[in-house]
Amino acid sequence: MELGKRLLNGDKRAAARLITMIENDDPEAVAILSAYFSYTGRARVIGITGPPGAGKSTLVDKLAKQLRKQNAKVGVLAVDPTSPFSGGSILGDRIRMSDLNLDPGVFIRSMGTRGHLGGLSKSTLGAVKILDIMGMDYILIETVGVGQSEVDIVKAADSVLMVMVPGLGDDIQALKAGIMEIGDVFVVNKSDRDGADRTKTEIEMMLDFDHGEWRPPVSQAVAVNNTGIEELTENLDRHWNYMESSSKLIEKRIHNSELEIIDLTQTAILKEMMGNDDNRNRIRELAQKVASRERDPYSISQTVLKEMIVGAEGGMEV
Repeated sequence: MELGKRLLNGDKRAAARLITMIENDDPEAVAILSAYFSYTGRARVIGITGPPGAGKSTLVDKLAKQLRKQNAKVGVLAVDPTSPFSGGSILGDRIRMSDLNLDPGVFIRSMGTRGHLGGLSKSTLGAVKILDIMGMDYILIETVGVGQSEVDIVKAADSVLMVMVPGLGDDIQALKAGIMEIGDVFVVNKSDRDGADRTKTEIEMMLDFDHGEWRPPVSQAVAVNNTGIEELTENLDRHWNYMESSSKLIEKRIHNSELEIIDLTQTAILKEMMGNDDNRNRIRELAQKVASRERDPYSISQTVLKEMIVGAEGGMEV
């Protein structure tokens, strides 16, 4: 557990090593997170998402610098897409924020999705916990930027910042069914372009149709020259204060914890089931019967589930 102690003391090397271990499904990393889990829950987690080309990386860079002016320690997790062919990632976000790497109060990590859908890496939640234990005040998660399917960020963040850009036109309506509905705070970046005011108005009009107690604020920014970053930070603070002063923060964290437990349990069951050669062969045999219509997949799945729950030994007797 030496790595855990080093992490608790703010050791960046320990954090980097543990995140790598989590990405590689190392049991030691899981044991460390379990042992030090009581030190989590202190950081404010902000998810930054939006369509590709919205300038999310530049915005994250400027937002991190603004938070550092408040003497806050900032962790950045930048998720990049992974090639389905080579399995590699460019991980360019870390390059764009290279000057932040020199700040002792900032920790930046790029993570490849490794085929995981939803805009995040499957190891993102583990990395968030690592930075939380490390003592970060803010954890900024920049998602891939893939469009409507990018909604996993709500499982990891206390506040979701939706970054839009001028010129989307009807695309805003198309996005509404997906990522438009998960934003807690909106910002129209690159607002020095034509149509910025119109884009802001369109977003405001959409938000007027359906919102609860919290009405997401919409601001404008030009991140490349640091315009509008202070107002954006204030809007994020407003959302945090709303969440903290009501029961919404604990409700959201309970809901997200429930989803995480379910996800981890599903992963463990699949790993247990498919990690056994006899089980894999049996699944193959059953699949052949389903394909030939000798058996149906519904009754087979129920039987397999029952076998897993009772902990039957010697493979699956289906």
